[in-house]
Amino acid sequence: MALTVTAVAHRGDPYRARENTLPSIRSAVERGADAVEIDVRVTRDKVPVLLHDSTLERLWGHDVRLDRIDHRELLELTDGGVPTLREALSAVGARRLMIDLPGSTDASVRAVTGVVRECGAGERVYYCADTDAMLRVRAAEPSAEIALTWTTLAPPRPVLLDAVRPHWLNYRFGLVSRELTDRVHRDGLLVSAWTADTGRTMRRLIAYGVDSITTNRIDTLRTRLAKSLSHASS
Repeated sequence: MALTVTAVAHRGDPYRARENTLPSIRSAVERGADAVEIDVRVTRDKVPVLLHDSTLERLWGHDVRLDRIDHRELLELTDGGVPTLREALSAVGARRLMIDLPGSTDASVRAVTGVVRECGAGERVYYCADTDAMLRVRAAEPSAEIALTWTTLAPPRPVLLDAVRPHWLNYRFGLVSRELTDRVHRDGLLVSAWTADTGRTMRRLIAYGVDSITTNRIDTLRTRLAKSLSHASS
């Protein structure tokens, strides 16, 4: 059983505060997250901000594409509610940020990695997304730590691993088994699982030996990890 599991808060603490916002990040940190997963896209003027969807409709009530408005317009439409990546890096303090890159392009990835570099936050940041996005990250930032999101049981081909050079393989929790975890560990990589929200699922993943769990319920995960550690040491 893994005794050290990274507790990752998915988009902050979305059951207490709106996802991908500063209050959500701060709530997750207060409740013991080791890292906070955020989604980063860029505005028309290439400012990296926190938003999962391509539009503002679901979270902010505006059927407007983010990539068609400038940052100033975004601030006006959301009353300043959508933070920049710089603000998120400050809000998370000494904790880590796991940056997901939905809808990435070469230009957006360069903008994101550039901000991380300017903030001197390279060691506090790692990136997750599909193969295309992670290849872009590797090209833009050769030293970046990468969690390659993988959605099948078939292992990534060696040529792909050589190109991306991931530190983690990032799996949906339903794909994870003891056999998969052991295989990934034998290949010298760590296993991250997403998005586990029930104590039962968390307990199973811990027993399988995963190295990281991403959840919308960070307090539940912290409780489960404490119980597992207590049982293991008794």
